[in-house]
Amino acid sequence: PSGTEWADYYRDTNYTDAAFERKKELLAGFVGEARPRSIWDLGANTGVFSRAASGGDIPTVAFDKDPAAVEINYRETRKNKETNILPLILDLTNPSPGLGWANSERDSFSNRGPADTVLALALIHHLAISNNTPLSDTALFFSGLCENLIIEFVPKTDSQVKRLLASREDIFDAYTRQNFEKEYGKYFDIVKAEKVGDSERTLYLMRVREG
Repeated sequence: PSGTEWADYYRDTNYTDAAFERKKELLAGFVGEARPRSIWDLGANTGVFSRAASGGDIPTVAFDKDPAAVEINYRETRKNKETNILPLILDLTNPSPGLGWANSERDSFSNRGPADTVLALALIHHLAISNNTPLSDTALFFSGLCENLIIEFVPKTDSQVKRLLASREDIFDAYTRQNFEKEYGKYFDIVKAEKVGDSERTLYLMRVREG
């Protein structure tokens, strides 16, 4: 499908039209407040929200582990002659290591940062539930990647989380919004938290805590 068709797909399965547009509005507002010099979009899929965040001029790397989604994103950048968005394949749970002699000729994924602002939209439930990564570990990880974090918390009441839990035992008692804020609050100041329209999700703007 085209990038537009892919955006329609996500509206149909995750959001009402109003919630989808509200998420883009919130994202643009959060980016405006963060005023980033660079953006890493982790789990960017086809880059719909990468484009909403970049505003056409902020250098943005759009990472995703799905080669088909990255290909669609790449074709969009070519079609639109976008020079500020770079789509790349990356599995965040198995990222690129340091390579070359003594693993030091080419930096690992983490060492290529920090980015000014990281986007983690519709990602945390995949890390926490699909990959059994504690919220405390993800909070520490993100704190080393960026100065500003725009992250979406997706609760268990969300249809996509229910889908993940349908085929496995729910052993994730700590996966709650309260515990999410507690663990991320150890490393970040929560600047803003806004409900994403008609959805069950919450979008956060956070800044790494100094000291």
